[in-house]
Amino acid sequence: MAVPVIPHFINGQRVAPHPDGVTSDVFNPATGEVVAHVKAARTEELNTAVEGAAEAFTSWSRMSLGRRTAVLFAFRELLKKATDDLAALVVREHGKVLDDARGEVGRGLDVVEFACGIPELLKGEYSPQVSTDLDVYSFREPLGVVAGITPFNFPVMVPLWMAPLAIATGNTFVLKPSKQDPSAAVFMAELWKEAGLPDGVFQVIQGGRANISELLVHPDVQAISFVGSTSVAKHIHQVGTAHGKRVQALGGAKNHGVVLPDADPNFAASSMVAAAFGAAGERCMAIATAVVLDEIADDFVASVVAGARKVKVADGMTPGADMGAIISRAARDRIEATIGSAESDGAVIALDGRGWRPADLQDGFFTGPTVIDRVRPGMRAYDEEIFGPVLTVVRVKDLDEAISLINANPYGNGAALFTSSGEAARRFARGIDVGMIGVNVPIPVPVAYHSFGGWKDSLIGESHIYGPEGVAFYTKAKVVTQRWLRPSEGAAASFHFAGASSSAT
Repeated sequence: MAVPVIPHFINGQRVAPHPDGVTSDVFNPATGEVVAHVKAARTEELNTAVEGAAEAFTSWSRMSLGRRTAVLFAFRELLKKATDDLAALVVREHGKVLDDARGEVGRGLDVVEFACGIPELLKGEYSPQVSTDLDVYSFREPLGVVAGITPFNFPVMVPLWMAPLAIATGNTFVLKPSKQDPSAAVFMAELWKEAGLPDGVFQVIQGGRANISELLVHPDVQAISFVGSTSVAKHIHQVGTAHGKRVQALGGAKNHGVVLPDADPNFAASSMVAAAFGAAGERCMAIATAVVLDEIADDFVASVVAGARKVKVADGMTPGADMGAIISRAARDRIEATIGSAESDGAVIALDGRGWRPADLQDGFFTGPTVIDRVRPGMRAYDEEIFGPVLTVVRVKDLDEAISLINANPYGNGAALFTSSGEAARRFARGIDVGMIGVNVPIPVPVAYHSFGGWKDSLIGESHIYGPEGVAFYTKAKVVTQRWLRPSEGAAASFHFAGASSSAT
């Protein structure tokens, strides 16, 4: 049976890639089988997509808010009905379990619903009679063609963190999804079309680094939204801004979960297990490091190991599965090498998942849940983003040392505190240098009407994603100062610059 080639989606239709496009394999991570090929867009194909988006912008940006909202509501309903089909695609190409894939679609739906309120979000300001017969008002306009470059770990959710707000505010959107799980992007493009979105407003080009480079310098692309590793985020921000584009670049993470002695021990341990091993740890908000006070560390590690042993690892479509496969063989090998480096550095492997495979999936890309105790800064397992089902444990003497540890880390995406003390929670929330904080909430991803974003090396630049900051990112402000007079009442213009409160005006 022939292996299918994933198409682009340009100007309202699937477009077969040029035969000479650079080809990559798309795997089912659970089985290790190649399930599709993806071919990178050639320059001509990318230009066609951007030019089509630029042409569509002319009419879409002038479309009434009522019309835009009608499309968004229709898209929301179609997306909701298609949740299971879309989630199954994610499981097949990403490897996460079905319930988690459904949840991913649901978190994307939250942003679509937020974007449905765009008439309220785009309301401007009006100041009448700032001076005699002088009124001032402001409003926001779209930028033009904007592009989204999205990661493998959330092939539905992250594009939906970008596109709905970009489109609702009047822009047209070009999506370059990960080549590791590209099918979801085309599926969503067809839902947008069915919802009534005009051709060209949402485009999908498949590809890799060369296509990213072309988008960064393309004169018709006004803004770039990116989620991925910090090194790539820095490059995209540098090159994009050098070419006059707005850039929204979210990078990597090393999230900490701090457990105090007054926390509920069972809740803290189970939360840590879920936050570390859900989606095989391939989340930018996963807790990668448990920071535990010395006095409770032994008991905590024992509880976490016991919980981790119960995690059901299987093909993502298996009922009741908690964790699926790693995205690729290379990623699995890198994760297992990092575990080995921790052992060499003197850490204690409390639970070792290396070499683990389900009995019926020996060719799949699996690593079992792993817990590494007595990790210290300076070890590779602590300093680098592992992005896998590995929980490292750092022991500290008190909350102040925990806060200092987190603040010394170059990443600043998220952090969580488990405690029953309001004083400790407030001190933690005010004292740590991260963008998103959970108090007895292990993965503090904000709701859609707040913005998502970290600090330090987790966010390059200043713009967070979705929520109010997303609306601001995809629009530019315009201010109008106006005076209307009858012709017979016209007065000579002044040669002098004066404030509105001046008697001269």
